[in-house]
Amino acid sequence: MILGPMIGNVGAQELVKMNETFPTSTAMRVDVSVRLNGRLSVPAEKGKDPQLMSISGSSRVIYEERVLTTDESSSLKTVRSYRDVNFQRTLGTSKQEAGIRQSVRRMVVIKSENRRAPFSPDGPLTWGEIDVVRTDVFIPVAVPGLLPTTEVRKGQSWKASAAAVSELTDMEKIESGEIAVEFEGVTEIDRKRCARLKISGTVRGVNEDGPNQQKLEGHAFFDLEANLLSYLSLRGTHELLDGKGQTVGRIEGQFTMTRSRLDKLPPDLSDASLKDLDLKPTLENTLLLFDNPELGIRFLYPRGWRVGVVQGRQVAIDHARGAGVFITVEPTSKTPTAEDYQKEVSEFLQKQKKATITGINKPVQVRTGPTLDRFGFDAAFGMDKVRMECAVLKQTDGGITAAATIPAADAEALKLEVERIIRSITVTKKIDEIK
Repeated sequence: MILGPMIGNVGAQELVKMNETFPTSTAMRVDVSVRLNGRLSVPAEKGKDPQLMSISGSSRVIYEERVLTTDESSSLKTVRSYRDVNFQRTLGTSKQEAGIRQSVRRMVVIKSENRRAPFSPDGPLTWGEIDVVRTDVFIPVAVPGLLPTTEVRKGQSWKASAAAVSELTDMEKIESGEIAVEFEGVTEIDRKRCARLKISGTVRGVNEDGPNQQKLEGHAFFDLEANLLSYLSLRGTHELLDGKGQTVGRIEGQFTMTRSRLDKLPPDLSDASLKDLDLKPTLENTLLLFDNPELGIRFLYPRGWRVGVVQGRQVAIDHARGAGVFITVEPTSKTPTAEDYQKEVSEFLQKQKKATITGINKPVQVRTGPTLDRFGFDAAFGMDKVRMECAVLKQTDGGITAAATIPAADAEALKLEVERIIRSITVTKKIDEIK
């Protein structure tokens, strides 16, 4: 940016209007960079004090975004294409890098109340890809909430909306505090008249990290000719709190965003490019992808499920209603037949888990090339009744066994989702025998 005088020749009594709207087909280029560093309190072994662990990170994402017609009156919807993604984080001595595959860099983002999750109309996303973008500031909510609702004079201030504060802090619930915005005056940037805004405040609330307090300080520039918030810079201090309100971690960060309006839609966001795509969330286009090259397995799963423990050659997937799928990767020579696996599971349930088997479905081959066999049980663990869905997959490079446990009350609803997971499993490398 080429700045003119920081505060231009604007009279104290001059009224200035700052209003940015987001009609359908509005298109923007957005460049966001974030840097953070701090220390977190990590729980230690029982009887020992928590340990402080350093955390640092940086990210930069550049994307082009187009506003879409909403499906519901209470929601906002955009489609964006990520042009550049760079994400790095270090926790203690552990370094992490993340990105987004080129094949799914076009995403639809829907904001409805406090819920926001992207999906790609071009293919399933991994949880790591969602993690890279899920805390992005959603511009159509944040920007209007930072601007005044009426004309203002130099020196006047107002409160940022609760929705804008939630976007900037990623808080699900704000318990106290506020973020204030002040109009400091008019300056010239690249020969354009821009209003300079000062942003500051402290809020306390709850997000996925638990109770926390955040202090924000920064400024923004509003292009008065283009009616566009073109620049936003915030320095934040994020304090994680325990149940007593004591600080157990502190992270400092710098957020910088620049925006410019696109005069022409890019090809992958044009009407012609989008017309044959399903831009509404469905069970199919919101599936998540688990792909572990080291383990040699890939599968799809609905968003109500969560990949839990990945250990050795086993993967556990859990559902919030208490269901779970346990997958084991095997060399081809060690993969049991469906009949042998049914016997193994039956004996395990009765001897190890003290279960009573009340019904059995014999193995049935549901697919050839690669072979997939299925069978099931109805069982009771004391007063708890469950449905078990099991499978054996055999490929040239290896095989898998899968055992799913579903509470009987949810069997009808979750059985199809379990079947979707099992049918999608693929062995992706040669599985060698453990020596």
